[in-house]
Amino acid sequence: MEIYSLGISEIKKLLDKKEVSAGELLASIYKRIDSVEDRVKAFVTLSREKAYEMAELSQKAMDTGKTSALSGIPIAVKDNMCTKGIRTTCSSKMLAGFIPPYESTVTSRLGEQGYVLIGKTNLDEFAMGSSTENSGFFTTRNPWDLEKIPGGSSGGSAAAVAADECIAALGSDTGGSIRQPAALCGVVGLKPTYGRVSRYGLVAFASSLDQIGPITKNVRDSAIFMNIISGKDPFDSTSAPLAMPDFTKVLGMEIKGLKIGIPKEYFIEGMDKEIEKSVRDAIKKLESLGAIPVEISLPHTEFAVATYYVLATSEASSNLARYDGVKYGFRAEGKDLMEMYMNTRAQGFGAEVKRRIILGTYTLSSGYYDAYYKKAQQARTLIKNDFDEAFKTVDVIVTPTSPTPAFKAGEKSDDPLQMYLSDIFTISVNLAGVPGISIPCGFTSNNLPIGLQVIGKHFDEETIFRVSYAYEQATEWHKRKPIL
Repeated sequence: MEIYSLGISEIKKLLDKKEVSAGELLASIYKRIDSVEDRVKAFVTLSREKAYEMAELSQKAMDTGKTSALSGIPIAVKDNMCTKGIRTTCSSKMLAGFIPPYESTVTSRLGEQGYVLIGKTNLDEFAMGSSTENSGFFTTRNPWDLEKIPGGSSGGSAAAVAADECIAALGSDTGGSIRQPAALCGVVGLKPTYGRVSRYGLVAFASSLDQIGPITKNVRDSAIFMNIISGKDPFDSTSAPLAMPDFTKVLGMEIKGLKIGIPKEYFIEGMDKEIEKSVRDAIKKLESLGAIPVEISLPHTEFAVATYYVLATSEASSNLARYDGVKYGFRAEGKDLMEMYMNTRAQGFGAEVKRRIILGTYTLSSGYYDAYYKKAQQARTLIKNDFDEAFKTVDVIVTPTSPTPAFKAGEKSDDPLQMYLSDIFTISVNLAGVPGISIPCGFTSNNLPIGLQVIGKHFDEETIFRVSYAYEQATEWHKRKPIL
């Protein structure tokens, strides 16, 4: 087995035993990238020179006995997180030449642990989309079927992990943008509790919904990642000042007696039959491990998509107002200031970003604020209350991650409403601020991955890791690899 196909914990053992060096590991990864990247198209930028410098520094530290869980591990970062001195584009013409003068908190924390940044991954422009087809540069492909989309917006990160072009990756999740591509690419994707991980240095889409999280090859690697990137950050007032657990300590604990909530609203008409069967089989597997399935109701789920698209577009309208051609980024010509503003935003943003800005500006405008934005905030509270009520009787909630497997590139790009429904099972988690993870739970007859979503209480990532790891170890789905 090639070294690039291993997970973090397996590679760490090889590095510690000096059976492989950080430089050899990195060379293996870039060799893999060189052989498959022209088909997968996961990366916007590859930082080879910087990566070899980081690998050399990490190896020197390891040689002197200074090591950590991520020392020398090649990791990809979604291209909406600032990396000092390395281009950060958000896959948009607006920021095509932007080189940040500072480091995001998450990449800074990874840097302190000796990680190796191999490159920045493709995404839907400003993280707005479910397929990476909204990227301002190109569409990433699903390693399981190159005609299919990898999901989005963290499609580049999920595809890179699935194709073994990195050992793990960072993504961001506003309405499912880590979990949905993880499900479609057959890898593990975690959206932590809102406030668990600092958003400092993450280019904002919808600030009350955005959350950074890991995309990995297995559950243990996700827990290792979370040990490093979580915790209070003085640069982010929304990060929670809570004591940090060691997430790896719950791995291997039995799940006997844990109550698994099965929301009836998530098994809907129109969902792919193979997905429903795989998820129900996964619930039976959890039951065989001692968990107790309990049917629950999340009655306001039907309002989640509408609520999300009012709130997310409103926040996007506000956050993206800064891109005006004056301070940084793309600037178009104009005969006066107003024309320069208009030309810059018309030419610098793609169609989906402009659509969301227009929607958000409308819902925030005088006369419509109470009818749309205020109502959406009230609906959000009801959705959160549904979860609070459910968690009085169950320990976790289990659902499908996506209603369909990966679809063909171009299949839904002319129908934004159909595309928005791709996130129907993931959006509520962001609105409620609770943590959720997607893990592989099967494959369709066309050999496309299916994801199982496990949702936990606020700041209870430990229980979803415990349940996910128990299921993963009792099945073989996470071991399957695409043939490229």
